[in-house]
Amino acid sequence: MSDQSISNSGTSSPPPNPTVERWKSFYKKLRKNKAAMVGGLLILFFIIVAIMGPHFTPYEPNVQNHVNKLASPSGEHFFGTDHHGRDIFSRIIHGMSITLYVGFFSVVIGAAIGICLGIVSGYYGGKLDSLIMRVMDVLLAFPGILLALAIVSVLGGSLTNVIIAVGIFSIPVFARIVRGSTLAVRKLEYIDAVKALGASDGRIIFKHILPNVTSPLIVQATLSIATSILTASGLSFLGMGAQPPTPEWGAMLSDGRNYMWDAPHVAFFPGIAIVIVVLAFNIFGDGLRDALDPKMKN
Repeated sequence: MSDQSISNSGTSSPPPNPTVERWKSFYKKLRKNKAAMVGGLLILFFIIVAIMGPHFTPYEPNVQNHVNKLASPSGEHFFGTDHHGRDIFSRIIHGMSITLYVGFFSVVIGAAIGICLGIVSGYYGGKLDSLIMRVMDVLLAFPGILLALAIVSVLGGSLTNVIIAVGIFSIPVFARIVRGSTLAVRKLEYIDAVKALGASDGRIIFKHILPNVTSPLIVQATLSIATSILTASGLSFLGMGAQPPTPEWGAMLSDGRNYMWDAPHVAFFPGIAIVIVVLAFNIFGDGLRDALDPKMKN
């Protein structure tokens, strides 16, 4: 063997990492969807604002100034003031963290419980599967907002109870998605091979089944955040969610409806904030679905 061949073999590049290649392929597909990229950038911007924004707002969100109430948008108050003279811009910035907090944690609760129920139902089947799915069918029989409203009515109006209520009505969606994916994966030949080698149920579920159902879960979680934010805002609008003087967007919108003709900005800015955040999560979720769907062409 010549020195040149030895040198060439010594400088050969390492094989590509499959995980890195999958992420590159995912980002390439996602980048083609311009709307999804805009939605993703907006979500990143909202997260940064929720974390950093409250430290830089020009006014305290709950400080009242009745001398300057219902002031129109200006250089001093970018979004104007409400009926208590509070700066709407500052309240919307502070409300960003509340909105995202409710959206993320309610989905975490719903996804955690739904994933566990869905995997157990799909993997073991039988009477346990029938029992879990019938309970899920009962929950799905109620419109989400009505189910959440009923739960909050029992628990009482508060931000924590809103998170619990929205999380509960999110459970059936995740459970059905995971159950369907688990049923499909469980029938694959390599699962039978792993069982034949003596792998435990826990190892099969967490190492072989759960990783194969993550793609639809990521998409559903993103879309569910948008639904959760909308539902939580609706509950606050009805007075069942965040209580005054918390700067929650739904509650701000409820306060502003009494001044729609005299000071429309009081309701307009919280309303448009809800629309933009929900739209960002929806279009980003659609882009994720296209990028993670193996049936989509490159």
